[in-house]
Order: sequence, then structure tokens, then C-alpha cells
Amino acid sequence: MILTADYHTHTIYSHGKDKVIDNACVAKEKGLIELGITDHGFSHPAFGLRQRKLKSLKEDCKNATEITGVKVLVGIESNILGIDGTVDLKPKNYDDFDLFLAGFHKFVLFKPKTALSVFLPDFTATLFNKKTVSKSLIDRNTKTFINVIKNNPVDVITHLNFCCFTDAVEVSKVAADYGTYIELNAKKTHLSDEELFNIAKTGVNFVIDSDAHGKERVGEISLVLETLKRVDIPESRIMNVNGKLPDFRFRRFKEGK
Repeated sequence: MILTADYHTHTIYSHGKDKVIDNACVAKEKGLIELGITDHGFSHPAFGLRQRKLKSLKEDCKNATEITGVKVLVGIESNILGIDGTVDLKPKNYDDFDLFLAGFHKFVLFKPKTALSVFLPDFTATLFNKKTVSKSLIDRNTKTFINVIKNNPVDVITHLNFCCFTDAVEVSKVAADYGTYIELNAKKTHLSDEELFNIAKTGVNFVIDSDAHGKERVGEISLVLETLKRVDIPESRIMNVNGKLPDFRFRRFKEGK
């Protein structure tokens, strides 16, 4: 299985170590056709992309495309902020971006109710390595992700169930209905084999991403490839491998399709 595009990489615009051009050069070396620069969303106080740097980011992506021949997409890994599906990429900024990822991250500027009912319980469960969490927390988290997908034209849900425990099957059913992809993240294990097997039965489609925070990891997907030796997901359902490129929801939304 050969990766065609890596849609989840970070740069110095947020929590990454390297520049846009550095990620793009590695993408070219590895034969990728497209590359997503998806720095953390605006609401992360420490590592978020800043509005004042948007113009520079867009210019860097354009220049990297011209220099390398890899199509470098201006993307964002938007932060989930509320149970109602609020994220920190707003419609006023849609025209600034080509690619819309969304995921749950710690220490962002959550809505107050979400901070108390979702973030703190999830953080506590992760901190103490609890094997089980309450059904009510799982239900709230599941509702949150479902609302994110329903209320925003999200292309990809990143690292589902990492530090935020959901009924991943129910989330994936909605993702399949709305045309949002579930990410197979090659930086961290975020779904058990059993969860992934059950998710695959929903009919949802996937992308494999590196979640690179340094140029050396762009296009690195060995963790996922090892998982796919144990969990049989048809290649036809993984949309950024072996020459394929996804039909992203965000682009279609902006084109009015």
C-alpha cells in the first residue's frame, strides 16, 4: 500500500518543528501528490494558528507548491469546543482554507459547559489510565462528535477516541452519511483493533495520515500498516493510497455541490 497524499502535518505555524517548504520537500521525496498543512486551530492558546499569520501561511503553501510540484493545501486541524458541535474554524474563514480537519485536543478554549462535562472527565480518565469510563461520558462525547460532523463541512475527523472516549461506531455511521472521513493516525494508536473492525462495518471511508510534527515524519505510516495486517480494511475504503485522492466534503461545500 503506497501513500498518495498526507493530509495531516504540522509546521512552525502551530506545534510543528519545521517550515511548510520543509514538509513539502519531504513529501516530494516520498512521491506524494498532495500535502495538507493542518496546523492546530485558533483556540489553542499555546499551539494554535494565529489569524495574523494566515496570509503568510497561504503564501508559504503557494510557494511550496510551485517549488516542489506537490499540491500543498492550506488546511487546519480545528479544535472541537462544544457539545453542540462548535469548532474554531468559522464560516468567515472558509475561503482561507482548502482542507478542514477537526479533532479533540486538551487545553483549548472550550465552551464552559463542555470543559466541565467533557474535557475534565476525559482528562481525568486519561491521566489515571482508566480502562473504562462512564456511559454518560461516552454518550456526551459521542453526541459532541456527531454534532461536529452534522453542523460543519468537516473533511476528516482526526485520531478519533484519543483522549476523548466515544462510541466510535455511532460516530462513524454519521461520518459515512455526511461524507466525512475517519483518520487512521500513524502517530498514535487511537482505536483498538476491535473498534476499527466494527467501524469498518459501517461503510465509512478512511484516510491514512502521519500527523507529522516534524518533516522527518511526513508520509510515515508504518504504525497504520502494521494495524492493517491485523484488521482487514479493503483498500477501496482508504481514499489516499495507491494513486487515489479523496473527494473532500469541504471543497464540495464551498462549490455549492
